[in-house]
Amino acid sequence: MVSVTQVWSLLISPPGHPAARPASAPGGLRLLVSLTLLGLVATGALVGCGRAPQAPVKVTVMLDWTPNTNHTGLYVAEDRGWYREQGLEVEIVQPGQGGTPVQLVATNKADFAISFQEEVTNARATGIPVVSIAAIIQHNTSALISLEDRGITRPKDLEGKRYGAFGLPIEEQVLGGLMECDGADPKRLEFVNIGSSDPLTAIQQRDVDVAWIFEGWEGIEAGRRGLSVDLLRLSDWPQCLPDYYTPVLVTSESTISRRPDLVRRFLAATARGYRFAIERPAEAAEILIRYAPEADPELIRQSQAWLSPRYQADAPRWGEQKQSVWQAYAQWMSERGLLAEPIDPARAFTNEFLP
Repeated sequence: MVSVTQVWSLLISPPGHPAARPASAPGGLRLLVSLTLLGLVATGALVGCGRAPQAPVKVTVMLDWTPNTNHTGLYVAEDRGWYREQGLEVEIVQPGQGGTPVQLVATNKADFAISFQEEVTNARATGIPVVSIAAIIQHNTSALISLEDRGITRPKDLEGKRYGAFGLPIEEQVLGGLMECDGADPKRLEFVNIGSSDPLTAIQQRDVDVAWIFEGWEGIEAGRRGLSVDLLRLSDWPQCLPDYYTPVLVTSESTISRRPDLVRRFLAATARGYRFAIERPAEAAEILIRYAPEADPELIRQSQAWLSPRYQADAPRWGEQKQSVWQAYAQWMSERGLLAEPIDPARAFTNEFLP
């Protein structure tokens, strides 16, 4: 392979003649040489550049639901080209029929997914090797929503009511634990599977009495629809349920052990996306709007303004997780017989890959 010096010599001196210094070459020839060098660099013909650019690594991220402000950082990182800067070609997909996001990550059918601490805890207790690599929101912002006339303001009020379930085992575990803590009988709560149906529509049409939502999304949408609702915030019942991370980003133990650099690069871009959303919520909202055309743009704007300060909240950096939070929640589940086996909280999460 020729070097830069050899290229100069060949271009400005015929074979057998002493090589002239590049600076002494006539202006037209210097231009020709420069253009030729640029062409050689572009084609990788110079020493050290012969290796063709590596193709980006394809990565799949599975959401837990349709695109919303819990996911804004992912779409910002994609839109701004920050995944590409990390050598990644990221595909963000919505959950399908092949299993839950956690199950698909555990079987390496997706590289990363959006999950929840309660789901990760239960998964690990049943031998599913998933690990939380970042807390998307620092504190629990989920709540049970119901129309005011249903009179559901505390867990005990769930007795005799119909709950709109999404079909996840964790729902019975968490709601049952809350009810027992408040002196209620969990068997008196009827579970009605609404699948992926809109929970607000389900309570509006009185198909169910109560549903589990994120306050920063459906809670705001309820106000936009003019609904008079009660919110039973899970964070208001710390004596019954400890604070926990929801949602979280997860991957598999095998991905962490076999491809740690992939996890690091993915989180470098993702954290950058969420920091952007924290610092510039209005701009972040407009980015998400482009990727979520089925959503109400004004709902996204209002939700983003509500949620952006809550992504990091009081944590030293976005995504940071505490072992004490994982420990307290696992203990809570274990004490109520909600885990098939005890788990090691320290292995359920990691901060190792956060930038």
